[in-house]
Amino acid sequence: MKAIHDPSGALTAGLAAIRQQYQVPQGFAPEVLALAEASARRAPTAHVDRTAIPFITLDPASSTDLDQALWIEQSGADLILHYAIADVAWFVDDGDAIDAEAWKRGETLYLPDGKASLYPPVLSERAASLLPDGPRAAVVFTIRLDPDGTARLDHAERALIRSRAKLAYDAVQDADLPSAFAEYARRVNAAEASRGAARVDPPEQEVEALGGGRYALTFRPQLPSESRNAAMSLSANLAIADALHQAGTGLFRVMAGPDQRALSRLRTTAAGLGIAWEHGEELKALERRLDQQNPHHAAFMLAVRRAGNGAGYAPWVAGETPWHEAIAATYVHATAPLRRLADRHVIRATLAVVNGQAVPVEVEDAFQRLPTVMARSGALSGQIERAVIDLAETVMLQGRTGEHFAACVTDADGDSARVQLLDLPVVARAKIPDAAPGQRVDLRLEAVDTTKRRVTFAPAT
Repeated sequence: MKAIHDPSGALTAGLAAIRQQYQVPQGFAPEVLALAEASARRAPTAHVDRTAIPFITLDPASSTDLDQALWIEQSGADLILHYAIADVAWFVDDGDAIDAEAWKRGETLYLPDGKASLYPPVLSERAASLLPDGPRAAVVFTIRLDPDGTARLDHAERALIRSRAKLAYDAVQDADLPSAFAEYARRVNAAEASRGAARVDPPEQEVEALGGGRYALTFRPQLPSESRNAAMSLSANLAIADALHQAGTGLFRVMAGPDQRALSRLRTTAAGLGIAWEHGEELKALERRLDQQNPHHAAFMLAVRRAGNGAGYAPWVAGETPWHEAIAATYVHATAPLRRLADRHVIRATLAVVNGQAVPVEVEDAFQRLPTVMARSGALSGQIERAVIDLAETVMLQGRTGEHFAACVTDADGDSARVQLLDLPVVARAKIPDAAPGQRVDLRLEAVDTTKRRVTFAPAT
C-alpha cells in the first residue's frame, strides 16, 4: 500500500470530475426517496420464522449493504448451507419509481469517496440489508453440498432471519464462523478443479480511502476469509443455475474463453515472465498453479483476464446450454440483489420454480431486457474504476517528472507495452521498441497530467 500525498486536492477534484464525466447519479429523486421510506415500513407477512438459525454475515468492515447471511450444518456426509439473501423484491414492486430508477442504474457504482447505490440507502443500507440489529426479511436458499463438492438446491423460501454477528474479512477468526466453513469451501474448490474450472482472481489494483481526505493505492490479494466466503456464493449460484436451467427459465452468466490468437499471445507472455507452460497443458491447468503473491504470476493473471472475451448475461433458450468458461459450468448471479439488478429477478424465478409456481410474466420479460442493461452498467462501472486508478496514479507521481522507475513488461502489442512499476502499485503504457513480456526496463517519467489522468513513460536510454 502506498499513501497518496495530495496537498493540492487534485484527487478530490479529480473524483468530482469523474462523477461529472460519467454522470454518476447523485442521490435519488424526492418521489423515489418518499416511496422507499414507505416501502421500508412493509411488514414481512409472507415470511416463515427462521430466526432460530444463528446466521452471520461476512463482508468488508465498512459495508452496510449486506446481501448475504449464512450458516452451515452437517447432514450425514453432506453439508447444508442455509444462505439468506436480502429480499429486495419484498420492498420493490415492478414498475414503481424505485424499480424504474434501478433499471436506469443497473448496479451500484463504487468510488473511493462514496458510492452511487442501486437502491435508496433507507432500503439498501437499512430495511433490506441483513444487519444484525433485528429480524430481517430474506430469501433463504438451502444448499446441499455432497463430499465431492456438488451443490444442489434443496429448498427456497421467504423467511424472517436474525443475524448474530457482522463479521469483517480482515478481523474474523475461525471461532467466529460455522465449524464447517473451511471444509465447505474446500469441497467447492475441489469440485472446481475436478470439472476443469479456473476461477483465478488476480490481486486488484485499488484506491482506498484512509479518512481525513487521504487515500492509498495498492495491489490487494484476496484474504483467505474472502476466498472461502466466495465459495459459499459460488455454490449457491451453481445450484440455482441448475434448478432454473432444468425448469426452462432463468438469466445466466456466460463467458467464452480466449481464442487461439489470444492463447498464442499468452504463451509468449508466460515465457517472458518465466512461467513454465508445458506443451499440451491447458490454460486452466496452468492458472490453477498460479500464486497471487508472486508478482510475475499476478501479472500473468491480469494478462489472462484481458485476453478473455468478457462475461455477459443471457436468458434461457430452448436447446442451448448457457456456459461460463472460467467456472466450467452453467452459472447465475443471484446472491447480491442490493448491488445488481439482475439478481432480484433471478431470485424471484427461483422461488417460483422451487415451490411449483409459474415464473411471473414480469420476470420472464425482465430476463429478455436485462442483458443489455447489465452490459451497459458493467461497462460504466469498469470505466469509472479505471479512471479512478488512473487519477490516483497521476496524483501519486506528480512532482516526480524526470525520475527513473524500474518496471516489468506484462504484455506488448508492437511498440506499445503495458508495464508494471516494481516499487509502486502502478500499471501504465509506454512506447518500448521490441518490448517482450517479462522484460525488465528502466523508464523515465516524462509527463504527468492529473486533469487528463495520464502519465507518460519512455525508456530511460
